[in-house]
Amino acid sequence: MSSLRTQMELLPAPVQAMNSAPAGFDPARDLPEGFLEFLLPLHRSFTPRQRDLIEKRSATIAASHEGRLPNYLPPSPATKDTWQIELPAWCRDQRNQMTGPADDAELVVKMLNSGAPGVMLDLEDSMANVWPQLMQGVTNILAALRGELTYFDRKRDRTVGILPSDTVISLRPRGLHLRQARILEGEKVCASLFDVALIAFQVDPAKLRHPLTFYIPKSESAEEAMWWRALFQAIARWKGWPTNYIKCMALVESHPLAYQMEEFAGHLREHILALDLGRWDYMASLIHFNLHDPNWVLPDRNTIPHDVAFFQNLRNLLPDTCHKHGLLAIGGMTALFPSREDAELNARALAVLEKDKKNEAMSLMDGAWTGHPDQNEIAVKQFPAPNQLSARPANQDPHPDLRPAPAGVGQRTLAGTRAAIRTVIRYRNGVLNGHGASLLDGYMEDLATDRIYRLMIAQRVRHRDVVTILDDNGHAIAHTPELITRLFDEELKRIVGDLPAGTPEDVIERYTQARILSERMIVTEEFNPQ
Repeated sequence: MSSLRTQMELLPAPVQAMNSAPAGFDPARDLPEGFLEFLLPLHRSFTPRQRDLIEKRSATIAASHEGRLPNYLPPSPATKDTWQIELPAWCRDQRNQMTGPADDAELVVKMLNSGAPGVMLDLEDSMANVWPQLMQGVTNILAALRGELTYFDRKRDRTVGILPSDTVISLRPRGLHLRQARILEGEKVCASLFDVALIAFQVDPAKLRHPLTFYIPKSESAEEAMWWRALFQAIARWKGWPTNYIKCMALVESHPLAYQMEEFAGHLREHILALDLGRWDYMASLIHFNLHDPNWVLPDRNTIPHDVAFFQNLRNLLPDTCHKHGLLAIGGMTALFPSREDAELNARALAVLEKDKKNEAMSLMDGAWTGHPDQNEIAVKQFPAPNQLSARPANQDPHPDLRPAPAGVGQRTLAGTRAAIRTVIRYRNGVLNGHGASLLDGYMEDLATDRIYRLMIAQRVRHRDVVTILDDNGHAIAHTPELITRLFDEELKRIVGDLPAGTPEDVIERYTQARILSERMIVTEEFNPQ
């Protein structure tokens, strides 16, 4: 894709740097009083350990691309002992956990008023990781935890607040792989540490309905659980809380962690309440770890069935692992969203949701994720109340195949490649405009699905001489770098052509910037979450 070089040289600087405080930021002035004194010893202790863990991640994926793929660990006390957690009464019903970006006050209030048993407020994938959004997200989280968050409803000309409920609120910080710049002079702070510390420092347990609860994202090994355990306990000691006060749930959304779920939970047994199958990040990770293997060139994303074997085998294993130790098992997000304007799309989306959540319930999950208030009732109805903790499948293989190749599934088409390119351009445009998630063609796309599409495109280029992709006439078309560049140009032209007449030039320029960034991320193999 040599033609990309000139375009990259002309690429404007991003409007706002990701994971960085802005120019002119003064931490002593712009952060809560006393927070730096709280943060600094945590940074000195935990950021070096975070860097060591990220180096181990790099070694693991490098080994995978050389054929040494992730596998189950040898037996250990975490897998042999009969340990159990004591699941608190306040979180025994999590049949639906509604999730959304924390920086959107209106959405946060609507989620908390939806009747969903759980709500996860997100500082990670569904939110653009730029400073104004991060600070607004933390502000909204603190107000929501106190029950004080409001928004102004223009249609009804009134202020709407959070209704009293037993909804469990969890908070997702940024992943362990990210670093926050411009907080400490000449240093970068682990972003997970910064987010957790900033929230915990300002929380008053007397004003919470249940203990402070975080949703751990993007973990890649059981060893990383010990980092989180030590962080939770260090914060608790500083705050004068019981050592096990901070609770957590954790996403299984990387391929290596799927083999270490039991060990991961065991390390966090004083804190952990649930494991969640984050299916879209998991799919991206699965592609990334098998990028070298032409047998893993996936079909067009929306032709892959929800019960494909590489999902279903893990979907069956996760509840058995959780229920063995008293944890809840939570399923993933259904990407197709309902619509209040399009009756046909709405009916299709809700039918897909019902089928998907029924499958998760039959796999003995205790609940699932949704992202729209209209999904709550249908999702909850698919799960026996309040959970399935006492259920374990008969004859469950403790070490099932978690890499069954997707042979005979879906279609691999040029139209699918075009759809992927169109989506990554529009998604990246959303990020440049401060949005971490965008509703595109009826699907809620966030960083996880953006990664899937970029990896799928890279697969098709890398293995173009081995894997057949069909054009619109049913003929094989080799996915050369030159073809991908042409498709990016054509899809950008199409996107711009669909904009309303009189669209400002800076809006068009932003789409152009998104197009260049998206292709560059594929060419330079930037496939880790950002």
